[in-house]
Amino acid sequence: MHASFVPPRQVRIGDAAAFVGTTPRAIRHYHEIGLLPEPERGVDGRRRYGYEDMIRLLWIRRMADAGIALEDIRDSLQTGTTSGGAEGGGGVADVLERLEETLTEREAELRRQRAAVERMRTEGSRMGLLSDFVTDRLRNLPEGTLRQADLDALLVTERIFGPLGAAVQATRFIALATHPTLREDSDRVDAAEEALDDGVAVDDPRVARVAAERHAFESALHAVIEESGLDEDDDALFDAWDALHPDPAHDGEDEDDPGSGRREEGSMSAVEAVGKMPYDFSPARQRCMELALELSFQGSPAS
Repeated sequence: MHASFVPPRQVRIGDAAAFVGTTPRAIRHYHEIGLLPEPERGVDGRRRYGYEDMIRLLWIRRMADAGIALEDIRDSLQTGTTSGGAEGGGGVADVLERLEETLTEREAELRRQRAAVERMRTEGSRMGLLSDFVTDRLRNLPEGTLRQADLDALLVTERIFGPLGAAVQATRFIALATHPTLREDSDRVDAAEEALDDGVAVDDPRVARVAAERHAFESALHAVIEESGLDEDDDALFDAWDALHPDPAHDGEDEDDPGSGRREEGSMSAVEAVGKMPYDFSPARQRCMELALELSFQGSPAS
């Protein structure tokens, strides 16, 4: 240091922020939340920061960079020395323990995000966003045979019934993707149902006719699934899911909630999800769906 140079005894907020590596706005926020005591002001009315203030600011900056919340920094420094020393007592230890738990959770989330990105790169941007349990089910399909509408349906099903429900539904799209004639029949019935718009009365003969077509198609689809052995793959899906997600507290599913035990933790129930997902179906189309369901019940062995 040059002999004629004398360091300042106090500095203004801009210089303090520049030295510490933060902004004047951040320092003012520290004052507002009680993290940094208000310093004395000069004759010009501006804040002046001394050595002890700068030491505290440096410790605040280091702890914030480590990921510690400002409120936790404030609480820990209140139990430590006035200079914000590292050995501040039990308060700092408690904060660090909570921080470690938070970082562990973040690491798990980061691994999940990386896995999702890898699936997107490998399987395609949309299919890769589905869970790996679903994408594994679809991985061997020929390129281009899975449609966007199929992925949309799987996305909704996974939200309502969880990955297992979507993986089981994927059986339908596997059959359609590998049987072009069946796909053509599906398109024809879908178009007939879409034609049942708000201009069609619920008692219009077309409603019952399309319902019969839907029932015939679903029967043919079910036969193809059985003949190709895809239904046996579904049984294996349940076994694989139970192996990945053992739940000793429940021996079976909740009969009132088909998605029980199959959804992600913290998600809404299937009943709640269905009530929140809009479908723009006309009354005629809804009646068609009801009639098709009645026909399937009439043709089932149980009936």
